[in-house]
Order: sequence, then C-alpha cells, then structure tokens
Amino acid sequence: MKVFNYNRWFILLIAIGLVAGLVISFQRHRVENDNMTVELALDYEDLLKLAENEGLPPSEVLAEAKEAGITSLAVYETTFKKLNENGKAAATPGSVLLQRYHNGSLTDPDWVALVQAGKIVGTEVYVTGNDPQTFKEVKEDLLLRLGDQRVQSMHVGSNEVLAVKTNYEDFLKINLGMPTDEMKAANDAGFYVIARPSNYTDVTKGQIDAVFDRLDGIKVSEIIFSGPQTLGAPDLLEYTIQKMKQRNITLGMIENVSQLQFYPQDGLTDIAQGLDYKAARLYTIPKDEQPKLKLADAVERWSNTDEERNIRIDLLRPYEKPATGLSVMQTNIKYFADTKNKLENKGFTVGPASSFEIYNGSQILRILMMAGVCAAGVLYLSLVIPNFKLKHQYILFIIAAVVCILPLAMGHGNKIRVLGAFAAANLFPALAMIYLLDRIKTMKRSKNLPFKRVIASCFVSIIITSIISLIGAAYLSGILSDVRYFLEIEIFRGIKLTFVLPMILVGIALCQRFNVFDDNNPLVPMAFLDQLKHFLNMKILVKTLIIFAALALALVVFIERSGHTAGFPVPGIELKIRALLERTFFARPRSKELFIGHPAFFIMIMAWLRKWPVFVFGILVFAATIGQGSMVETFAHMRTPVYMSLSRGINGVVLGALLGFVALVIIELWRHFSSSLERRKNAGHE
Repeated sequence: MKVFNYNRWFILLIAIGLVAGLVISFQRHRVENDNMTVELALDYEDLLKLAENEGLPPSEVLAEAKEAGITSLAVYETTFKKLNENGKAAATPGSVLLQRYHNGSLTDPDWVALVQAGKIVGTEVYVTGNDPQTFKEVKEDLLLRLGDQRVQSMHVGSNEVLAVKTNYEDFLKINLGMPTDEMKAANDAGFYVIARPSNYTDVTKGQIDAVFDRLDGIKVSEIIFSGPQTLGAPDLLEYTIQKMKQRNITLGMIENVSQLQFYPQDGLTDIAQGLDYKAARLYTIPKDEQPKLKLADAVERWSNTDEERNIRIDLLRPYEKPATGLSVMQTNIKYFADTKNKLENKGFTVGPASSFEIYNGSQILRILMMAGVCAAGVLYLSLVIPNFKLKHQYILFIIAAVVCILPLAMGHGNKIRVLGAFAAANLFPALAMIYLLDRIKTMKRSKNLPFKRVIASCFVSIIITSIISLIGAAYLSGILSDVRYFLEIEIFRGIKLTFVLPMILVGIALCQRFNVFDDNNPLVPMAFLDQLKHFLNMKILVKTLIIFAALALALVVFIERSGHTAGFPVPGIELKIRALLERTFFARPRSKELFIGHPAFFIMIMAWLRKWPVFVFGILVFAATIGQGSMVETFAHMRTPVYMSLSRGINGVVLGALLGFVALVIIELWRHFSSSLERRKNAGHE
C-alpha cells in the first residue's frame, strides 16, 4: 500500500490563505449588502401605447403605474416616424408636394407659390412643425447630424420650414435627439428619466454638449446608450465621462441575451471604468418570452434575477393580453405592484438603481491566498507522486510562489489572479476527494456491515469533504472579489474545464491508491500505465459498451449545459423542479449536486464499505467529484452575492445528502428483499 503524507507546512499556508479569503468574502458581503436598491422601469412609449389601447388618458395611466411602484420611464430619442404620428412635427417628401400640386390637392397658396417658383425639389424632405419647442429641437439636431449644407431654412408664409437633402424612408428612422417634452412629462408625473441617447457619426464635442444640454433640469437616474456605440465612441469617451460625472449620472449596462456580460456597445466598459464603476446592470424579459409567462412566473423571474445576477434596473414590458378575470390595464397594474411587493419582501428597496462602491480586495490578503494556492498545488502533486522528496516540494513551492506573488506585489497580476482562482476551483475539490479516499481506505469493510454504520460514515464523510471543498470557494471568491467582477465586466474564464478537471485530478489519485480491476486486492494498485493498459485490453460486452456510451453522452451534456452559452436545452420536468426549488428555498441547489454528485457520494461510500466491485466504486468516485466541483464552481459566478452562493452550496449538500440517504434505504430494502428470496429459493431446493 502506497503511503502519502500531508505536508503540515503546506496545510498551514492553506489555512492562512483561507483566513485571508474569508476576510475578503466578509468585506464583499458588506459591499453587496449596501447595493440593494432596484429600479422598476418602463418604456415611456409602452405606457402611452397602453393608455391608447385602453382608451384612457395618459395622465391616468401614468398615475396608476406610479402608484403600483414604477419608479422610472425610459425615454428614447425622437424620430420623424413618431413625430408624424403625434402631430408635433411632420416630414413630407418633395415628390409628394409636387404630386399634390399637379393633381390639384395642394391648395395652400404659399406652397403653391414655392412649387411654381421651382423651389420644391422632389428628392428633398420638407419639415414643418406644429409645436415650437419640438421644431426647435428637431432643427438643432438635424443641423448637428447632417450639417447646414444639407439642412436649409426657408419660410412658407410666416412659418419656418426646413428643406433637408436626404432619402425620405431613411429620414423617418433617423434619431433626432432626446425630446424634452417627454422627459418633462415623465418628471411631472413623478418618475425619474432613464435617458436613451445614441451616438453621432464622427461625433464632436458640440454634439455631446447638445445631448447633455437637453438633460439639464431633468431628473435623470441613468443613461443607457442606444445602438452599437456609446455616446462619444470611439475618440471622445473621456468627454462623455466628464459630462456624466458633472451630473452624477449612473451608467446603465444592458445584460446580454445569453445572461453573460453585456449587449455589445463600443466604449461601454471604458465609460464604466471612467465613472469609477458607478453603473447598474439592466435586464428585461425577452419580448417573445414574456407572453408565455404567467404573472406569478414573471414576478418570480424578477425576484430571482435581482437576487442572483445583481440586476438593479428591471425594465418591465406591459402585457398585451389580460390575465383571467382582469382587464389589460388591471393585469399590468397587478404585475407592477406584485413585482414591487415581491422585491420588498426579499429585502430590496425600490428606487433609483444603486451601484457598487469601489472595492478591490487587499493585495496583501491576495498574496497570502496566492501562497495558499501554490501550497495546495504542490500538496496535490505530493499526494499523487510517490516518493516526492520534501526538498523538491519546497523548491517547487518557492518557484511557484515567486512567479504568482511577484506580479501582485508590483500592483499588477490580473491574469495571475484568474489563474489562481482557476487553480483553487480545481485543486480543492480534488484535495477533498483525495482526503476522503485516504480516509475510507482505513475503514472496516464487510458485506454485512450494519446499515447504521454505513449511513453514519456517509454523513460524516460528506460534511468533512464539503468543508474542504468550500475552502476552494473562499479562495475563489477572495481572489476575484472586486467591483469589475461584481458587475460582470470581468468574468471567470474556463468554467467548462472546471467541470472536468477535478475528475481528472481525482482519477490520477484514485489510480495511485486503488486497483479498480482487482476486487481481492483493491489496495495494491498497479502502476498507472499498467492500469491504463489493463483498461484498454478489457473485453467489453455490447451492453457494457452501451452503458459507457450513455455515460459519455451524459458527460457531454453535463459540460455543454454549464455556463450560459448555447448548449442543450433543459427538459421541461427539470424546469418545473427548478421552479419548485426556487420557491421553496432562498437559493436553489444546483441540479448537478442535488441529483448526481451528492447522492452518488453516499452510494460510493456504501459501495466501498459493502465490498461492491471496485470498478463500480471507481465510477462513483467520479460522479461524487462532480458534486464537489460544482459546489465550488458556483462561486465563480461573481455577480451572484457570496452569501447566496454559500446558501446554494449548503442547501445542495443537505438535500443531496437526504436524496443519498433515500437511495441507500432503497438499496438496503432491495438487498433484504433479494436475500429473502434467495433464502426461500434455497429452502425450496432442500
């Protein structure tokens, strides 16, 4: 039997790093706990459309939405498509004016005189205004966007008209600046404004000034840029940042449809950094998905989203169809109010979105954690390499520590931090399982071992193993904790590899401690290469091959479903189970832990103690490692509050252990039933 020693100095360094990680995690919890104000927002146009469809005055709909808990209205730049509809201004192609003149429908003598004088050009667009303020703003923005060579002022009688050299269809869609009348109407109704400006082509400082001049005197909670570029991109971002700082405006960042980072906008992260990360994440339920959700499900979605993903701007969409027994208006007012009440019951405050304070973990504490990660790495190697001399262990540790710590000590080391977090996420679940393997080697084995003893060993083992794994979670959280990761401007890379690598690391250690091909001498392992050759030369039945193929497919699905990238869809039954767990628990346990890893952990202990085939035990070791690795990987989602990740992991262990207990009870009952049948069969033969 090979004997591997646990270097006490490395364990001490790991313990010191753990303390450092816990200190940062407590600081992180305080920062997260101070960021608990959620903004409930609607598009201003959506409320006007709701009022129009219901035949109600806009003022009444605005008042009811405010009463229900909506805090802000998103106001977009106006366009001539909107202005033509609301009648505040109009854009008419020159070709239409000429056609009316020739068919006799152009009756205004001033326009007729212009046509007869040859001043109306068919390829131009003519802008008129019924609202002086709107016309003034349209003129200002057209001159900024198109220049005075393409925008000419002329008079028709006593009224000013703009002649614009442009394509009419494209002109209807062009952005024309933030409408002050809509923003003031939103403020007058008691709402904050979420401004949605777009960028200019070859943007200038004058154009940026024009945008912010429109915001003077308006209560603006955030700016959320529209389109693929932020205002000022690519060369004048600093000027935009300066303007936002002067007005103390928060940046809104739209979460991507994949729920990973943000909708791509040039300059977005640069502005966030320039504002010292005074930013808030925005989410909206996809337009094609919301009609499929019942009101209660949509409300639950918002609650979970804000808790789990640090979303602080909830952009709600009104329902277009009524719920049972309600009108469309009543349906939406209930939707808004229920969402507000749900969030407040969860401890959130409803108001202008809060943002994280600037937080970067102490470099000294991170250095201690990096030393702990290096110690864990060398400790792992000492537990899989026979006769790894102490002198060589210390030399390797010193080299690794210098390489990892020096960049941090110099004030850099972002890449080293990611590498350290990645190592912690993989090493500690592996070390936890290796320690378990060394423990169970010393346990008494018997096919008739009392069931109570098996159960006791299972519960004690999963508690100890999970605690060791969670040390890795403290390291992962502590190393990466800063506001960029909380906002998901930076993300943990390599999540998919993190699902697989712990199994590989544990598999190497398993081969060093057990001979999975010899049930008579399981603790006398062959050399790793010999075991590999033995495995490759095994005679396999077709049914065994089918089982292995199924396991391989399950592993592929397991990996592809990780993260938020496109992968395999989640079955409907699992979605229902998830929804039930989300309603039942503060933090829903992860399926991989609850239904695979932790129950397999219990069966693995029974397999060893009851002398099942060692090959079966080995397979269960890999399955149990999935649960331990997943529990640590949960903390890689840095946007999720640390206390929620911890609650999720603990809930997974508790519920997974209960499922494991149920599985063992079923196995034990089957064992007694089978034994009883066997005894009766033997008695019958006698």
